[in-house]
Amino acid sequence: MNDQPVSKPDTVVLVHGLWMTPRSWEGWISHFESKGFSVLAPGYPGFEVEVETLRENPQTIADLTVPDTVDHLAKVIESVATPPIIMGHSFGGTLTQLLLARGLGSAGVVVDSAPTEGVRVNPLSQAKSLFPALKNPANRHKAVGFTPEEFHYAFTNTLTEEESRKVWERYAIPAPGNWVWEFGLFANFKPGHQDTWVDYDADRAPLLFIAGEKDHIMPPSVNRSNAKHYKKSPAVTDYHEFAGRDHWTCAAPGWEAVADFALDWAVEHARTDRPWAAAGEDVRDTRSYGDPHHR
Repeated sequence: MNDQPVSKPDTVVLVHGLWMTPRSWEGWISHFESKGFSVLAPGYPGFEVEVETLRENPQTIADLTVPDTVDHLAKVIESVATPPIIMGHSFGGTLTQLLLARGLGSAGVVVDSAPTEGVRVNPLSQAKSLFPALKNPANRHKAVGFTPEEFHYAFTNTLTEEESRKVWERYAIPAPGNWVWEFGLFANFKPGHQDTWVDYDADRAPLLFIAGEKDHIMPPSVNRSNAKHYKKSPAVTDYHEFAGRDHWTCAAPGWEAVADFALDWAVEHARTDRPWAAAGEDVRDTRSYGDPHHR
């Protein structure tokens, strides 16, 4: 990295997760634009088409690799003149961590993040959520979707069945089965480093983990463990937990409070110097079980 000062961030890059496309960020895009930020929501390679097209032609999804996806997103971020704020949801949170590890971004926020390599917390609700992809080894080579009922359990368990069905119809696509198998419950049993490995002790932009109390597929325990892996990094690493929120927290009722908290934290902590944080800090638990705006 160079050591020249840079301007305050004026752009937010939103990275979607598995079973989703950039459409899942539509509320956040307009919300952040109304606050004067430029917003980019890049899809994964081949995701330049609409949800409906991906459902009809899922081979693009099945063929995805993590390195190609990170490279693709990195090019988008590097095209921004001032290092942007990077926010990722679910596996987009994993990708955000990988992007920060490359020295990209002025600050990062991960919401209900899937873990990077070495996080060995696997709650029962997570195993149940991922079971549709893991129940058949042949799924490793396919694009694997959720039924409306499976989606309701994994993503939208605080909504009614009717509300969840509408979300599924508008947003849900299959996910690459290989990613779930390689980087899900079995990642820590494979020899050598995986594509989701990061150097937890290295310097990087500040990073906030946001978890939802009711999240089934990426519960708070997973996010807390992931955050604590960074305790030896000189960079700021924070954790905040929202009461009563599920994995669909970026669009479930009350999502504006999550978006505002994420943006406020990122703007406050964004680094405008090089290298990143100079003083070491352990993970700080800023969660509040009452007031979502509490720090």
